[in-house]
Amino acid sequence: MAKSEPIRIGLVGIGRAGGAMHCKELEGRERQFRIVAACDVMPDRLDEMAKTYGCNTYTDIKDLIADPDVELVDIATRSIDHCPQAMLALKAGKSVFLEKPISLTYAEARRLQAAEARSASKLYVRHNRRYDPTLQHVREIVDSKLLGDVYEIKMRVLGFNRRDDWQTLLKFGGGQLLNWGPHLVDAGLQLMQSEPKRVWSDLKRIAAAGDAEDHVKIIMQDAKGRVVDVQISGAAAVTEPNYTLLGSRGAAVVQDGKIKLRYLDPRRKRSSRRANPNTPPTNGYGSQDKLVWIEKEIPIGPKKKMAFTMIWDDLYRAIRKGAKFPVTTDQAVAVMKVLSDARKGTSFQIPKPRRKK
Repeated sequence: MAKSEPIRIGLVGIGRAGGAMHCKELEGRERQFRIVAACDVMPDRLDEMAKTYGCNTYTDIKDLIADPDVELVDIATRSIDHCPQAMLALKAGKSVFLEKPISLTYAEARRLQAAEARSASKLYVRHNRRYDPTLQHVREIVDSKLLGDVYEIKMRVLGFNRRDDWQTLLKFGGGQLLNWGPHLVDAGLQLMQSEPKRVWSDLKRIAAAGDAEDHVKIIMQDAKGRVVDVQISGAAAVTEPNYTLLGSRGAAVVQDGKIKLRYLDPRRKRSSRRANPNTPPTNGYGSQDKLVWIEKEIPIGPKKKMAFTMIWDDLYRAIRKGAKFPVTTDQAVAVMKVLSDARKGTSFQIPKPRRKK
């Protein structure tokens, strides 16, 4: 197979992710990718795929996997189907591009990890929010030490939505924990200094139909003490900044495409301070400390150009040129460990699938 030949994709699931996202993102990338097969349970979607791409169509994923023309199985089905369908493809020797979440549970993710290790094929997880320009700029600010040592990072995705689709049902893997959760937890793990040593969570269902959580709070702390505070809510009638960074020399707030910075002037040396055990004056809390602050507002624009669709370019380079794919299976499994820990002890447990007789 020529290294310049487009990667031949078999797309499984032609819904909100597969049809509206994956297909759209592949437009203009015909030299890199070609959809040669599609699988869905809805005939009208398959008819449209055949008309648009001239591809083979199937209603059973096993038939798509068996198609000799399919090189990469792109899975964009409901969350409950991700792990079993990826397992089928890997077992058949086909590489997989898997929509998030990688699975419903940490145990499932570990099984996929083991299946990939046994297979000659590769598993690529679509954590495309890793390519968010905002996240990249935040990482640059944290790494620059402009704010000193960043000891707390708050991340927010808030809104109010009385949702009633399958994403509100636990039996299908619905709920915000597996919807926005993989994106924000993955981003949080990228910003932490080491793996989380403690995870605290609170899950609630407030506004959505079904039985899945629509309000999620996760607090992670790493071994060095850095805290990442994640909140995802479909039941918040007010918003908060997307990111808030608190550092030993300043802070930053990210909202509406802008970053507001307030930090101590690095050109000025701070005087040493020592706690005074004596009785303080009645009109203060100690001696005066003159601090010179720099305040500015800048647009989001990381030094490294980023866009969500760039994950496809990295996928092509990984498959055709042997480059390292930025999202490793181990990282996707680590995300599921946090999400599964967050679910422990709550009433929002994923039902065990019924065994077929």
